[in-house]
Amino acid sequence: MKDTFINLLQAELKRIDDAKTSKRLEKMIVGFDANHKAIINGKKYLIFNSNDYLGLRFDEEVKKVEKEVVDIYGAGPGAVRFISGTFKVYKDLEKALAKFHGRDEAMIFSSAFAANLAVIFCLIKGQSKDSLVSGETIVISDALNHRSIIDGIRIAGVSKEQKAIYRHLDYKDLDRILTENKGKFKRALVISDGIFSMLGEAVDVKALRKIVDRHMDDYEEGVVLLIDDSHGVGAYGVTGRGVEEASGGKSDVLVGTLGKAFGSDGGYIVGDQIIIDYLRESAATYIYSNPISPSVAGAALKSVKIIDTEKGKNLLEKLNRNIVYFKKEIKKAGFQMASHSDHPIQPILIGDAKKAKKLAAELFERGILVTTISYPVVPPGKDEIRVQLSSLHTEEDIKYFISAVINSKSQD
Repeated sequence: MKDTFINLLQAELKRIDDAKTSKRLEKMIVGFDANHKAIINGKKYLIFNSNDYLGLRFDEEVKKVEKEVVDIYGAGPGAVRFISGTFKVYKDLEKALAKFHGRDEAMIFSSAFAANLAVIFCLIKGQSKDSLVSGETIVISDALNHRSIIDGIRIAGVSKEQKAIYRHLDYKDLDRILTENKGKFKRALVISDGIFSMLGEAVDVKALRKIVDRHMDDYEEGVVLLIDDSHGVGAYGVTGRGVEEASGGKSDVLVGTLGKAFGSDGGYIVGDQIIIDYLRESAATYIYSNPISPSVAGAALKSVKIIDTEKGKNLLEKLNRNIVYFKKEIKKAGFQMASHSDHPIQPILIGDAKKAKKLAAELFERGILVTTISYPVVPPGKDEIRVQLSSLHTEEDIKYFISAVINSKSQD
């Protein structure tokens, strides 16, 4: 490589570091103690920055199954499924996920990011043999959708005219866009996050469904509703079915993850049989990419089953008690929070990258792991510390966290 190119990279890294938005300088965790505290440089830390909302990655039953499955199938998948065959544990997991969400069928991916890239591309495809994107579909996306959705739309190669963004959680704006594009496209694809990961806000799937159904006959091939509920599944709703359960609505295609509340890894899609059959034949990140390891699938399968037991019910109830308690106590302390979140994501809104970084560093000194979220993950001036609660947190853990934040703030 030429020095001129290397210099450009160095300048960009310096700009990022100077702005205090670096993401590559991770803390190295070497293990966890019996109380699930992270061990870093010999010191123990409370974890308030994990997606493991139910603590299932540490569950003894889940870990036991993972060890058993690796002895049956080995450490890795060997190859993609259509080449070397599929493992029974993959089919069992897909069957369990379909049942969990009340759908015909499910398919697993290496990640929810990969699932979004695949499903968006495939649902946008036109009928032309020579052109994957024929211009017959309009894609309509919430303004704050996850990067995987944004990239999925970009990779699909849709034109400027085929894309529309509706104002965040503004369903009247969505209705307006669908009305204005009636007759211009054969198909519409409406996409939204389930839980918006920066603020913990939940989409109203029932409201989206009502709008989509109202416009169904305005498009020759109808309107398809896609929801990515990666932060919701397992951790939101009375029985952990996510935003669909909480709102009483249903999407046409639902994307989820096994790497958050289920405590494992990988992504998945659930839907009607015809949709899943089509995606198995068309989704590049499924056809040409290895699935998750069989032991990981086994662990995920166990977690899905646990959520529907008394143990799972207790974990969800404990998580919700922690959310209520945290919101009450942090409000007393006078911090600016996301007002509409009743999800484990409870961000402290800072509004300045350097101040957020400073507070996170002070909390680290007090034995607490948190993560700052800054541009480009959020818009400039919307910097935050994304607090993430878990069933594993005790009331004492939350009290200590709030006390540490107050003491750090008082020294600012």
